[in-house]
Amino acid sequence: MRSTISSNAKPLRSGGEAITIQRSPSLADEVYDVIFGQLMALKIAPGSRITVDNLVRELNVSHTPIREALGRLEGEGLVNKAHLVGYSAAPQISRRKFDELYELRLLLEPDAAKRAVANMNETGMKELQEAAGVMFRRDGTDERVRYSTFARQDAIFHDKILDLAGNQLIRETLAHQHTHFHIFRLMFHSRVTEEALDEHDAIVTALSSGDAFGAEQAMRNHILHSRDRLLEAFD
Repeated sequence: MRSTISSNAKPLRSGGEAITIQRSPSLADEVYDVIFGQLMALKIAPGSRITVDNLVRELNVSHTPIREALGRLEGEGLVNKAHLVGYSAAPQISRRKFDELYELRLLLEPDAAKRAVANMNETGMKELQEAAGVMFRRDGTDERVRYSTFARQDAIFHDKILDLAGNQLIRETLAHQHTHFHIFRLMFHSRVTEEALDEHDAIVTALSSGDAFGAEQAMRNHILHSRDRLLEAFD
């Protein structure tokens, strides 16, 4: 069944499927969401060239929102821009980089979860529960869209815990590594999200009950299990 497209919207086509984008001040955000989803679900392969003119034709929008979206993705480490060459998808992380990222996370994030308990407040808990709730939603959404949404909310979830822990240098260090976006690009698989949901729930439960040791252990278990799930990508 064809969905109704309003007069202020244009259809974007991605892989042969029509995507509706509203003509609004947030057009660049919507274009960003489409390209972000393609990158996370590996529909745009790591290291591949991204041609603005091709996106103009594929998404049926002008150059401006596409360049704005690509600039944002460049800032997040998902897109590279080379002088006189143009844009390309960031290469996939190596096994060595993967191991280093998880070693860094295991050193920093369990301790941050423990510290976050002391600084937890109503607003912080509400934001964590909201991020976790979005990750749980299905709503008949296409799995690739849901996967990219999960990756985004997972980054927000972990970043909020680091924020509550109170060490901005640690928070900025992990954000600069673009950890979540790189590791989620390793594998598009339901197991990556489904098993993580229970682990997130254990973290939230410990944080909400003021259990510092439990929060530390739940975060450690989550990171270890995440690492083990994604190691399959290197087999």
